[in-house]
Amino acid sequence: MLALFGLIVGALLAILLQPTVPQDLSRYVAMAVVAAIDAAFGGVRTYLEHTFSDRIFIAAFASNAVVAIALVWVGDQLGVDLTAPVVVVLGIRIFQNLAAIRRRVFGG
Repeated sequence: MLALFGLIVGALLAILLQPTVPQDLSRYVAMAVVAAIDAAFGGVRTYLEHTFSDRIFIAAFASNAVVAIALVWVGDQLGVDLTAPVVVVLGIRIFQNLAAIRRRVFGG
């Protein structure tokens, strides 16, 4: 419950304050946001399956963000855009978690 409250407060602060991100860092922030969305949906899924662990959630949240940002950084160093592959992989995980949540809530 505290995590949901923190998520809502953070989202409201972001909407109200509308922080600016330098253009050269925007791709890295976008990767962190997509990784955070992936971790959030994974956390909801595990909560509904009664297997939620706050330690695993925090570890997944941090490690997903670090790996996603690191892959984009390595791609930048090599002159290859790895943003799309990272978004595709995390997007697939988001939709898989969303489907599992839907099955858990609505049956099937």
